[in-house]
Amino acid sequence: MDRLNLMTVFVAVAEEESFAGGSRRLAMSPPAVTRCIAALEARLGVKLLDRTTRYVRVTEAGQRYLDDARRIIAEVDEADDAVVGINATPKGHLTLTAPVLFGRMYVTPLVVDYLNRYPQMDVSALYLDRVVNMMEEGIDVGIRIGELPDSSMKALRVGYVRRVLCASPRYLSQKGAPQTPQELLQHTIISASSISPSVEWKFHQHNTPSAVRIKPRLTVTTNDAAIEAASTGFGITRLMSYQIMPQLANQQLQIVLSDYELPPLPVHVIHREGRHKSARVRTLVDLMVEGLRAQLAVDKT
Repeated sequence: MDRLNLMTVFVAVAEEESFAGGSRRLAMSPPAVTRCIAALEARLGVKLLDRTTRYVRVTEAGQRYLDDARRIIAEVDEADDAVVGINATPKGHLTLTAPVLFGRMYVTPLVVDYLNRYPQMDVSALYLDRVVNMMEEGIDVGIRIGELPDSSMKALRVGYVRRVLCASPRYLSQKGAPQTPQELLQHTIISASSISPSVEWKFHQHNTPSAVRIKPRLTVTTNDAAIEAASTGFGITRLMSYQIMPQLANQQLQIVLSDYELPPLPVHVIHREGRHKSARVRTLVDLMVEGLRAQLAVDKT
């Protein structure tokens, strides 16, 4: 068996964490999969997998080889797609990632549109409020909010979102709207954070940065919970503008201290850049860029 096929078998076993799972994915017999892994380890002269009766795990050397094998297989697939032609019908599977609320509100409708356009495609959408290592986790396309670190990823900016403070009209009518960040010390604060009961909120006005250290009355671990608490009139919270668009539209929430907002954060569509961009990645990226630019252009409340 050639090296590419051996790599494919190794990736399947490593990702499934099981020889049986790898054999099912590849429609191969378990003994054949075992022979492939043994042949690959013999060729390389290193142990790639730790095996017990309970699990299969990659070794340190195996993890490095897994990352390289995924990249090589992806590049071969891209080259095959390029030979077929730029107008080829996308088919196969893609994995994308986005922040939880952004994914639910903006990305999911675009994914559904994509799947309706290309019936031979399948998509796994991972909505996570953490930075994902796209190479290590085998993700093809990502939506990132915030400044991007230098990387080999191709990034296309699609818009900006604001970091805003908000509260319900009922709360503001009872307590009054703060006019400066320092006045927040006299208000009930809801923090969407599990890091610390004491937080520092930063502000910016006329190119002058400032900060206020606040002790929240309520600290929650999800943005949904902060939105719910603020909407009921409990206090003031800080969120991304897109996260509260429905509540702003129906006047459940209103923005305060807009003159002190930090600079808006960019939103990018990113993907692993290769010499060739496969039809399935190209079509999804194009649809995401077009759709998100249109939606974020409207979201300037």
